[in-house]
Amino acid sequence: MTKSYEFNWQKHLPEFMQEGTSFDRFDEDPYIFEPNCRMKVDEYGFFITWKIEGKEGQVLECSLINSIRVGAIPKDPKILSSFEAVGKTEADLEGCIICICSGTDLVNLSFMFLVAENPDIARKWIEGLRSVIHNFKANNVCPMTCLKKHWMRMCFLTNVNGKIPVRGITRTFASGKTEKGIFQALKDLGLPSGKNDEIEPPDFTFDIFYALTQKICPRTDIEELFKNINGNKTDYLTVDQLVSFLNENQRDPRLNEILFPFYDPKRAMQIIEKYERDEELKKKGRMSSDGFCRYLMSDENAPVFLDRLELYQEMDQPLAHYFISSSHNTYLTGRQFGGKSSVEMYRQVLLSGCRCVELDCWDGKGEDQEPIITHGKAMCTDILFKDVIQAIKETAFVTSDYPVILSFENHCSKLQQYKMAKYCEEIFGDLLLRQPLESYSLEPGRPLPSPNELKKKILIKNKRLKPEVEQRQLESLKKHMEAGETNTPAIIMGEEDDTENAEKEAEEKDLISEAPSLSEATSEKETSSVSQSNAVSSGKDEEQNNGVRKIPDDEVTEISEATDATDISEASDQDNNKKGVDVAEDSEEALIASYQYESATTNIHPYLSAMVNYAQPVKFQGFDVAEERNIYHNMSSFNESVGLGYLKTNAIEFVNYNKRQMSRIYPKGGRVDSSNYMPQIFWNAGCQMVSLNFQTPDLAMQLNQGKFEYNGSCGYLLKPDFMRRSDRTFDPFSETPVDGVIAATCSVQVFSGQFLSDKKIGTYVEVDMYGLPTDTIRKEFRTRMVMNNGLNPAYNEEPFVFRKVILPDLAVLRIAVYDDNNKLIGQRILPLDGLQAGYRHISLRNEGNKPLSLPTVFCQIILKTYVPDGFGAIVDALSDPKKFLTIAEKRADQMKALGIDTNDIADVPSGSSKNDKKGKGKGDTMKVSVTQQASSEMAQTSNSINNNTTETKRGENQLCSRHVTHIHAVCSLSQTAFVAFQIPH
Repeated sequence: MTKSYEFNWQKHLPEFMQEGTSFDRFDEDPYIFEPNCRMKVDEYGFFITWKIEGKEGQVLECSLINSIRVGAIPKDPKILSSFEAVGKTEADLEGCIICICSGTDLVNLSFMFLVAENPDIARKWIEGLRSVIHNFKANNVCPMTCLKKHWMRMCFLTNVNGKIPVRGITRTFASGKTEKGIFQALKDLGLPSGKNDEIEPPDFTFDIFYALTQKICPRTDIEELFKNINGNKTDYLTVDQLVSFLNENQRDPRLNEILFPFYDPKRAMQIIEKYERDEELKKKGRMSSDGFCRYLMSDENAPVFLDRLELYQEMDQPLAHYFISSSHNTYLTGRQFGGKSSVEMYRQVLLSGCRCVELDCWDGKGEDQEPIITHGKAMCTDILFKDVIQAIKETAFVTSDYPVILSFENHCSKLQQYKMAKYCEEIFGDLLLRQPLESYSLEPGRPLPSPNELKKKILIKNKRLKPEVEQRQLESLKKHMEAGETNTPAIIMGEEDDTENAEKEAEEKDLISEAPSLSEATSEKETSSVSQSNAVSSGKDEEQNNGVRKIPDDEVTEISEATDATDISEASDQDNNKKGVDVAEDSEEALIASYQYESATTNIHPYLSAMVNYAQPVKFQGFDVAEERNIYHNMSSFNESVGLGYLKTNAIEFVNYNKRQMSRIYPKGGRVDSSNYMPQIFWNAGCQMVSLNFQTPDLAMQLNQGKFEYNGSCGYLLKPDFMRRSDRTFDPFSETPVDGVIAATCSVQVFSGQFLSDKKIGTYVEVDMYGLPTDTIRKEFRTRMVMNNGLNPAYNEEPFVFRKVILPDLAVLRIAVYDDNNKLIGQRILPLDGLQAGYRHISLRNEGNKPLSLPTVFCQIILKTYVPDGFGAIVDALSDPKKFLTIAEKRADQMKALGIDTNDIADVPSGSSKNDKKGKGKGDTMKVSVTQQASSEMAQTSNSINNNTTETKRGENQLCSRHVTHIHAVCSLSQTAFVAFQIPH
């Protein structure tokens, strides 16, 4: 019997939070001061609520809260004077302030401050609130729970009289119904129905609210489905009818029947008992349309396997075997030129699950000589390096215990590099991985350690000195420090002696294990564009100033790849509304046109160098050289353009490289508006750190956030087996199935939307798929526009069929709803390897991947093993032989009724009629007419699968077929790879 999956999304909530505590509350911008607020958290952890006598109730949705931390004492005299008025001094505030940061994305944030009576109360609430807000499972609750959440919000938002205003209820349904119809529905339920009426909270139960939703926007789509199941003969479903529906529609036929048994009457009765409200029907084992609707809106019908939201993957593979959620220019809140830098971005990005952040380090110019982080010479604001390190320490392991990689873009002098190293050492303490693990020495042929072995460790990615040079300089530094000469600049800076200085110029490049690659030598930043005058320079000057020239193959990673100045100028106009340094438009264009980025330093302080271990950036000299050296802890970075170039010419080699060591991809310099490239094509090649601008919630970031929501949002995803094993070859541009991988067919039929908008607007739904180039289908499938109904539009489209998905493990489905101005209303990214078949409600997210609460799309998802034309009959027979035999026997019985002896029925080949695909009776030999191409492909795939065993992964859902183990067919589908992705320029 199939078992129900218990989706335990609810975290334990301490009683003191439910009962409430008195705080003084203030906001800094705009100024608000509310003393003696009683703050509570509801039993489900949905909201922080508070109400002051004589004022309306207020709520803060916990799913929008990004971080909870100890707040600093305010500096605003107005706020301090407000505290003095209630008898509190600055000393009284120390350790008592809770800072609550919330927002619909990572950039547009609001801060609310609560002041407790003492530090102990503040500490208890901080710990309690953190357990509630860092609950990614709660973002995946079912539509019924979302309705309950919305009802709770209305109950909390009482007016000054402590009652629920009818006007607030009408807003929920205003996008599809007139006020008159809503008032009538309220009246029918015995509730106050006047425009200015109020409802007592105890009278407005959830059952009444649910009944109200069914009256105002009845689910005619589910009613129609209900009638189709029972043949429109009764007003209920029998147990047998429910069992048939569950097995034929709600179960993926590719699933292993031992791990995922079929539904049986016992399981169907459990469902009826849980969701049917009519006791008489329940006793008879029947289900009404209301019970059926409640079932379809429950957690048992989630669109994804809910266990995928937990940590389900093996975490003991080498680091290079995982996709790692990675950020580019983490410090920026907006555009790359004239943008604003923020320490807060590091907190938000790490709390979102990202595991690799970037620090652009430059010399501070003040008297204190403090290293800073900024986008060098791009007129961006500065933040202190030490403040960023402190923020990283506080947030690195709140969401995930798995290792964080700090990608240093180091432009600092040795003096300030020494400060950087000391800050890392002192602030991170034991969190910093200063030395390689004993079992994973830095030798050729030694694999990288696993995420489990690096739990709660911070790794530094920075250029490193050659071991012998580093050792010599460290010994010299130690000797002088022991002699009490720590204040001697030459010693702190790690300078060589006179003999070394004389040889320094000749040996400069040798100080680094490897010179920087194109991506590394340009400081991973070709945000730099050179002016036209630089572009036409030549000879030695050209190489020194990183100008534009034809790059020989053997130098492709050694100089800056200049970006066309006009490209940057055009991009700069796209995002002038982002906060940052104010620059006149004409002067900005001139600055961008002449801007030249400065390469990262190769003069590394030995103290910082010694902190680098498993993420050592090196010059990329080619895939063959990397394979020959076989150094797993070496890695290279590639801007998106160079990465695409290597994919175009050396795709298989790139995949093999990523099996052994790590690569980092980052945006090209023309993206001064902080737009993102499409990450999918680099995931297809196994690139681990596909770094994106997290501050920009565009399609690329939505794909990233949707993908990394799996595996407990830990920031690490295990790559498919064939992208890890050295004995397997994989071409990311393949148009035929991969050895050992079963291609799939995916169909999505969109029926309706629910609560899409609070406005009377037109809406339509787009369904796209991203994966291998041959699997990627964009902008082809969209529903019709339904006008003037944002409440419950009915689309009733024909199925959108993705005929052949050759690599389901890497494919993701995107369902997005747009209004009649083509503005995004909501979207959802659903990785195909965790998608559930059947009639499902897809809860939508905003562009920043925050849950939208009520908006859903109701659709049917069909997932099958891909079968080429001509093999349908034999696969149908093998997939369900019982059904096949039943049909054949039924026909024989019908012939017998006509007086025909079954012995007179000859064995004949199966026909190709559309209406006769189920074959013949017992004992028949089936023959199917197929094309020569399909037959050849069938043999090819069958042989490859027989020669390759698919590894069974711990805890993973097995997507193997019940009866068609040796029948995995393929067809040829030609597409131009880069056109399929529509890679933006």
